[in-house]
Amino acid sequence: MLIGTRSSRTTAVDTTREDTIQAGCTLLLRLPSGDVKTWKLEKDSTANLGKFGSFYANELIGQPFGLTYDIIDKRLKAVPPSTLQEVEDTDATNELINDGQFVQPLTSEEIEALKKAGLHASEIIKKQIEQHANYELKTEYSKEKYKKRKEAKYSKSFTVLDPTIFNVCEYWFNKDQNRLRDVRSDALSQMLNMANIRPGGRYLAVDDASGVIVAGVLERMGGIGRLITICDVDSPPAYPVMVHMNFKKEVVQVMSSLNWATADEDYTPILAPSEPPTGKFKSDAQKSRLNKRKVVSDSLMQAREDLFAGEFEALVVASEYDPFSMLERLSPYLAGSASIVVHSPHIQIVADLQSKLRDRPQYLGPTVTEPWMRRYQVLPGRTHPLMNMSGSGGFILHTTKMRVIPYFYDDPAASSIVAHRHKPKRAKLDGDTTETASSTANTTAASTPAPVVEDQGENRTDR
Repeated sequence: MLIGTRSSRTTAVDTTREDTIQAGCTLLLRLPSGDVKTWKLEKDSTANLGKFGSFYANELIGQPFGLTYDIIDKRLKAVPPSTLQEVEDTDATNELINDGQFVQPLTSEEIEALKKAGLHASEIIKKQIEQHANYELKTEYSKEKYKKRKEAKYSKSFTVLDPTIFNVCEYWFNKDQNRLRDVRSDALSQMLNMANIRPGGRYLAVDDASGVIVAGVLERMGGIGRLITICDVDSPPAYPVMVHMNFKKEVVQVMSSLNWATADEDYTPILAPSEPPTGKFKSDAQKSRLNKRKVVSDSLMQAREDLFAGEFEALVVASEYDPFSMLERLSPYLAGSASIVVHSPHIQIVADLQSKLRDRPQYLGPTVTEPWMRRYQVLPGRTHPLMNMSGSGGFILHTTKMRVIPYFYDDPAASSIVAHRHKPKRAKLDGDTTETASSTANTTAASTPAPVVEDQGENRTDR
């Protein structure tokens, strides 16, 4: 059974988000061209997807994520998922194909007329295929590619992506990977695994990567545990990635934010007054305003108390600032065997950090890894790696903090383990009196066993 800490939840949230699309959700729509567009669903509004059409927003309310829809007269029709079909290759080749201007007699004006007439994209593609002069000369693979290109051009459809951390991270990485500081989806998964993020844990995070680290941690925590983020702004940080996750309120309540000043035990925060100067509220508006100040002040003091209580299980860092200075500030609040994960788009940053941590006994085995990912097209008879791939997902340093007990290092009376391994050899019981190699006094063979056992017992007690 998972037991929550102070100011943390003790019951699990069924799901981190709603199972169906609701008004106010920020959706990721994959268009036929392969591009992903973000759009916030507002009730009684109309969504405009450009050349791919427009539709009424209320059509999506209450529908599950992940479905594909066709747009027909601003109405949506769910498209059943397509199955993979085995492509039978033939002896046809593409060497005799001459793509000239008369290969496709269907002009663009005629195609536009068909679209205005309300003809479905599949019918338009079928007419193009029928009038294509060299279509039958193509290989089966070329025919499939031709259909895909035409569907991406004429199809009026879209897919509502499930807002998982993988899909959201992929969208932001393709949009602007600099804002994510090169945190690719595979790098993010490795960081969360190295930090052992799980429900009920207590974690620290320094996220300057638009909130992708915080979003991943919150999704794995599932609304149980405690997360404190450290930032460099006075107000709570804006994490744009969190908007696309559509988290429930209960999932986000386990998170609090502190800036580097309030995270210092010697710093006394300046709090706005939450009581009326005269001792009596002048109006309801003043009462509401002062009550909000009190909630903010109480939340700040509670977050400081939780931070200074320590015993956090992991620290995850993705920041533009020096990571070593952050570790020196936040390491005292980590528990024994806590994981420390640092991500940087530059290898020199984590390499310098690794050399510094090797000189400190409380950090165990600092290692640097570079995530590497290559995508594959997986289709029957057409599985191969894609020609283009991402250049870098950054570099990750992982280490484990040990709880150092100074007694074993500073006590001069503490005996070495190596010294106990070289025990004196016992004398052979051959009837003659002998002298042991390590003994300073002469003893007989018959009288040596008892003192040796007593000495060994004393040595064990002195440990």
